Amino acid sequence: MSRKIRQTQKIFKVFCEGGTEHHYIDELRRQKKLSITLKLVNMEGGGYRNFLEQVRTDGTANCLAKFIIIDGDRAISEEGEKKNLGELLKYCILQNKNGRIPHFLIVNDPDFEYLACLHTPKYNGQNAAQYLLRELGYKSIDAFKADKKVYHVLNTNGNSYEQMLSQLKSENCFVINKYSINKKQYEMKVSTTYDWEKLGRKASNMNEFFEVINDFHT
Repeated sequence: MSRKIRQTQKIFKVFCEGGTEHHYIDELRRQKKLSITLKLVNMEGGGYRNFLEQVRTDGTANCLAKFIIIDGDRAISEEGEKKNLGELLKYCILQNKNGRIPHFLIVNDPDFEYLACLHTPKYNGQNAAQYLLRELGYKSIDAFKADKKVYHVLNTNGNSYEQMLSQLKSENCFVINKYSINKKQYEMKVSTTYDWEKLGRKASNMNEFFEVINDFHT
């Protein structure tokens, strides 16, 4: 009797800050039964440099792609962070040029709070912090960031990530990853472009994360 060959499951690795992004993606993973491993990055004392170090030293076994999800506001507001963001960007571009594990740098600009607002039909550019408190009933931004049910809040009662994705405009994005997928071979090719003049605009290329995940799970 021939032995069954055990196939190793391929996974996506998502690097993000603790708090909101982690709670959101963790619940998305559970709801959609996605093959995602979450990697939390502590931004204290290193900022974007901490992301670079963790992404660089993390293994690639059975990994389909790495998604590095960051807020863009630090590059504008904190000294030295624009340079650190540039180093992280260069590293991702190099990995993609060399045909290694695809690296998708996802920049939410200014932050995830802005993306959260886009989940709701009423949002039309108001101050994100004030909007979250007034429309979603949070007592503070800290309460929003600590809410483990944030995915549920942003995807019920008329709110949805589909609404968010429909509001994103690629022409405002600081970074864009163009990609092609070969599902049969579990392969992707990624080409990354960027424009420093667009850093600081309200934008996000988070759609790339949802598109790639959806392509491999349908």
